[in-house]
Amino acid sequence: MKDLLRIRDEVAHALASGQPVVALESTVISHGLPRPNNLETARAMEAAVRREGAVPATIAIIDGVPIVGTNENQLERLANTDGIAKVSPRDFAPLIAHRKTGATTVAGTLAIAAAAVISMMATGGIGGVHRGAETTFDISADLAELSRSPLGVVCSGAKSILDLPRTLEVLETLSVPVVGFRTSEFPAFYAAESGLPLEYRVESPAEGACMLRAQRAVGSQAAIVFGNPPPQECALARNEVEELIAQALRSAESNHISGKATTPYLLRELATTSNGRTLETNIALLVNNATVAARIAVAFARE
Repeated sequence: MKDLLRIRDEVAHALASGQPVVALESTVISHGLPRPNNLETARAMEAAVRREGAVPATIAIIDGVPIVGTNENQLERLANTDGIAKVSPRDFAPLIAHRKTGATTVAGTLAIAAAAVISMMATGGIGGVHRGAETTFDISADLAELSRSPLGVVCSGAKSILDLPRTLEVLETLSVPVVGFRTSEFPAFYAAESGLPLEYRVESPAEGACMLRAQRAVGSQAAIVFGNPPPQECALARNEVEELIAQALRSAESNHISGKATTPYLLRELATTSNGRTLETNIALLVNNATVAARIAVAFARE
């Protein structure tokens, strides 16, 4: 994989000189947010990383080439082109062989970022075990990739539409530490609370960097998931989120939505039924997570 990467000059220079770099996923641009919010948010996340003294590296596959650090034209293409593929590691070979363009999921971004030896990543929420997985076996590839990509991943927990208790159980089985960033509860994406306690927490970027160093020192290849709650001023109440999700799930079932189409469909439904409030929260937590990831990256680079 490393030989296939095209690393943007700014990112390559930062990596070579030990400067902090934060990887950013691109499915949020092509699938997670509506236009024009998608491009605006991608730019805002990159700007947030820069404000904290780190270099952003938005990752995607463009015309069959894994790109580490998309440029403005590539960002606009991902944001404004219909039919962009959603790329997990299993999709790398077909897209590369056929010179296709795709936006990387958390798993896809992790795999490419690990090959580029990037230490930190920011996203909205990781994928996980879907509700009803005991019959559908619908479990995100993000979980397996988190077990073999040694980055710190700042997220607002897993997406609320998932089965959060089972997601945490699988992460435990895969030996992936889940650490609260200034919280002792696993965030539930739109809501700060999930009712699921975490054993470990850190209070500062410096503590997060220390934990990431310790993870490297013990020889683990697993990521550390840093659960960062959404900003308090835009977080939704846990009970309200559950009601909105139940309604969206019924809609998805009645419209026979399944597989890769499920998450984007549910996110759109939630935005509609909440009168845009879930979208506002999603954008705010994405930018906030990019900020926190950059701060940890800066602290980690000081070692």
